[in-house]
Amino acid sequence: MTVRSPNEQVATSFVVENGSLCYQVSRDGKPVIASSKVEIFAGAEMAMIEHSIRKHDSNWKPVYGQFSTIRDHHRELTISLIADGIPVKLLCRAFDSGIGFRFVLPKESADKSMRYSSEYKVLDGAAHYAGPVGATVELSAKTKRVAVPLVTECRDGLHLAFLESDLYSAVGFECMRIQFHATKKSLRASSSAVSIGEGQLTPWRVILIGETAGELTVNTVALNLAAPCKLEDTSWIEPGKGLWDWRIHGYHNGEFVYDIDTRSYLHLIDFCAEQGLEYFTVDDHWFKTAENGKMVVAPEVDIAKVMDYAKEKGVMIMLYYDRKKGDFGDQTLFSHYADLGATGMKYGFMGNRAGFTRDAIDAAAENKLLINFHDGPVPMAGVERTMPNLVSREYCHGQQDSRRAFTPETFLKMAMVSALTGPLDMSNGNFGINSINAGERKKGPKKKNSYISTVVSEVARNLVIYTGLVTLPDAPEEYLKKADLFEFLKAMPATWDDSLVLNSKIGTYITVARRSSDTWFIGSVNDQSERTLDVRLDFLEPEVAYEATLYQDARDSHGVKNPEAYEVKTITIKQGDTVPATMAVGGGHAMIIRPVNQSGW
Repeated sequence: MTVRSPNEQVATSFVVENGSLCYQVSRDGKPVIASSKVEIFAGAEMAMIEHSIRKHDSNWKPVYGQFSTIRDHHRELTISLIADGIPVKLLCRAFDSGIGFRFVLPKESADKSMRYSSEYKVLDGAAHYAGPVGATVELSAKTKRVAVPLVTECRDGLHLAFLESDLYSAVGFECMRIQFHATKKSLRASSSAVSIGEGQLTPWRVILIGETAGELTVNTVALNLAAPCKLEDTSWIEPGKGLWDWRIHGYHNGEFVYDIDTRSYLHLIDFCAEQGLEYFTVDDHWFKTAENGKMVVAPEVDIAKVMDYAKEKGVMIMLYYDRKKGDFGDQTLFSHYADLGATGMKYGFMGNRAGFTRDAIDAAAENKLLINFHDGPVPMAGVERTMPNLVSREYCHGQQDSRRAFTPETFLKMAMVSALTGPLDMSNGNFGINSINAGERKKGPKKKNSYISTVVSEVARNLVIYTGLVTLPDAPEEYLKKADLFEFLKAMPATWDDSLVLNSKIGTYITVARRSSDTWFIGSVNDQSERTLDVRLDFLEPEVAYEATLYQDARDSHGVKNPEAYEVKTITIKQGDTVPATMAVGGGHAMIIRPVNQSGW
C-alpha cells in the first residue's frame, strides 16, 4: 500500500511481512527510511484487510504563530488491520514536506495494554542532533536513549526530523522515547498506555523532510496533524511581548536595587506601559508556601496592589506558580490565579507528564488563562493549534538558567532542533551584557564573562525563536540606554503572516524573515566565527521601493571583548537585492523592511 504526497515527491509504503507491519519512505524516488517495523501491541501478528486513499486540501487560521493561514494539503491512506484478533486502523498522511501515521482503536481494545512502537532505519545519516538543547548525538553501541526531537542531517544535505504530534488527544500516552539499537542500526520510538476502547488514539509519529535545517523550523506538518482548536472563543488569547523580573534582581538603577518587592514590580509595570509592552511576568518567590487552597505571600510583595496597578496601566500579568513550594490544589489553582487578576500562569516544576499537562492546559483555558510551562515540560508538538492558550514553554535551555550561560552554538542548535516542538521561552534580549558578565545581577551566570553574545544578536534571537509570548529579561534602564536598538523589539510583533528561513546550518548560523502586513523583519544569528551571510530579498514585492533599517554589529563588536557595540543605518532596497549581514564573533544582524512607495523603479 503506497500513499504519495500531493506533489508526488514523498512516498510512504506499507506491507505486512511475516505478520509484522512495515513501512518505508522515499523522496524523489530515493529511499530515506528503509523498511521499518510499526506495532501497536507488543509482538502482535498483523494482517491487512483493506485500504483506501483520500485527498484533502483546506486552509485554517491559527490564533498565533509563524503564519496567519496554514494550508493542510495531504493524501491520507487508511489501512484496516487485524492485530492478534483485534481490528485496528492505521492512518498515514503524506504531505509534500513529511509524513505522519497513527493508530485508531475500536471498543474491542478496551483495557488492553498497548505498546506503540515505530522503527526508523535511517539511510545515509551523517550527523544527529536531539532534545531540548539540540545536543549532538553519536549513534553507537553506547547510545542508550535519544531525546525528542531528533534531527538527522544526511550526507546529501537532506534533513529529517523525528517527533510526534497530537499527544494531547492520545489519552494515556506519555512522550515517546527513542532508543538506538546498534545491532539493527536503527532507531525505535515507543510509548505505552492502556486502551480506553472506542476512539482510543495514539499520537501521530511524524517525520519531517527538508532541504535545510531551517526549512524544518517553518514546516507545518506537526501543526496540521494536531487536533483543530477546541476553544469556541479565542478572543481572550493575545500574543505579545513583555518584561520579566527574574534576571534583573540585584541590578542598581541609580535609584534603587531591583528585587522581589512591590516597588520593583510597579516600576517594571510602568516601563511596560510606557514602551507598549503588553505583558509583565512576575517570577518565583512572590509567595513563600502553598497548601490546601492558601498561599503565604512574601511580606515584601503586596500582590493585590501589583495586580490592581497593572490593570490600571493596561499591562497583563503572567504570574509564576512553583510546585516545589507546596501543593495549592489543582482543582482551585487556576481559578485562584484568575481571581487574583492574572492573564496567565508561568507554571514551574510540573514535569514531563503528558496527562498532567493536558489537564493543566484545560483548567487554564476554563479560567481564560494563558500558560507557559517551565522547568522540563512536555514537548507536546502541535498543541498550540488545539489549545492556543499554551503560548510558550521552556523546552530548551533558557539563557542563564541554573545561572549558566549558553553559547551561540547552543542557541543555534536549539533554534533548529528543540524549536520543532513548538513555541519556546528562551529569555533572549539582554542589552546589558557587560553588566551581566561582571556579576552585577543576583541571577546572572555563576562564571563571570561566560555570556558570549552581542546586543544585535540578542535582538535577532527574539525574531528567530517563534513564541506566543516574547519575554525580555533585562532591566528597563539597559533598554533605554540603547533606545534606537530597542526600537526593533518594540516594533516587532509576536505573531506573523508569513515566515521564511533564508540561511541555515545547525549550530553555525541562521537567517529568518518574518512578515507582518507589508513589513518584513529579518534576523541573522552567528556562531563564534566572524561571518558575512548574503540575505537575498527575492521575496519582496516587485516594482516597490523599500526602506530598510539595519541593526548591525559595529566593526569592533565582539561577543566576548566588545558585546555592546552596534550601529543603526537606513538604506533603500528593492526586490532581488542582496544585503550582506556581516556579523562579529557571537554576533547578529537585524533588519526592518518597510515599503515607501508603489510607483516602481
